[in-house]
Amino acid sequence: MALHIRADLTYDFPSPSETLLMLEASRDADQTVLRERLSVTPQSDLVRRDDGPAGERRAVFTASGRVRILYDAQVAVRRETPRLEGAAQVAIRDLPPGVLRYLRPSRFCPSDSFERFVDREFGSLRGGDRVVAILEWIAGHVDYVAGVSDAQTTALMTFADRAGVCRDFTHLAISLLRASDIPARAVSAYAWKLDPPDLHAVAEVFVGGGWRLADPTGKVEACDLVRVATGLDAADIAFMSVFGRAVLVSQAFSVTQADDEIAQGVGRLDAVAV
Repeated sequence: MALHIRADLTYDFPSPSETLLMLEASRDADQTVLRERLSVTPQSDLVRRDDGPAGERRAVFTASGRVRILYDAQVAVRRETPRLEGAAQVAIRDLPPGVLRYLRPSRFCPSDSFERFVDREFGSLRGGDRVVAILEWIAGHVDYVAGVSDAQTTALMTFADRAGVCRDFTHLAISLLRASDIPARAVSAYAWKLDPPDLHAVAEVFVGGGWRLADPTGKVEACDLVRVATGLDAADIAFMSVFGRAVLVSQAFSVTQADDEIAQGVGRLDAVAV
């Protein structure tokens, strides 16, 4: 399936500020960027700083005054929704070196505070079966409510409030999984059929010998996601980090099927990356 994604952001910068963007679709085995364009108006030199565990793409520029940032792309997604039930838990000694860091607590995911809870609630389960049970517990005990959390909300706060948005659901899931000795990390993604359209935060869990995507909110299937960034928690996957001050003027995201456009010749394989 091919998806047409678009992000249109306008911000006011009171003074010149270096700004890091992570809006571009990552390049990995499960998705291919067919065409794309990232532009900044007024024009500014973009410096590439691509790296990360899953093909993340970063651009840095200096913003001043009113700035419009536009990302437009077509991406072919070849990802199926993974099966979690029955997936084996990997012993810590057998984990790949790059996976070990996703067992540890992080800024928004204080997993060490949940160890007693997961032992009591899910102690009889391991691996993918425990992942499924944790996701079901979150679905049954946490309400999706906008406005009850902010950029400082941690998984402990969400656990107490029992409400939040995708970021909060993901942080709680990651915390419960890491407390279960199951590596888990945060992923930002464009999501087809998400209402309202937005960059969506989901979890990725290491069971059965590999990483498997799961949406703790239950709103989106893994096959309908275009991965952007991957990290320990929201601090690593923010779509824009401003080293200074910025005031939001407007922002809009859209994700639509692009297969018809490609059939008509609109989606040529002329990848343009600025």
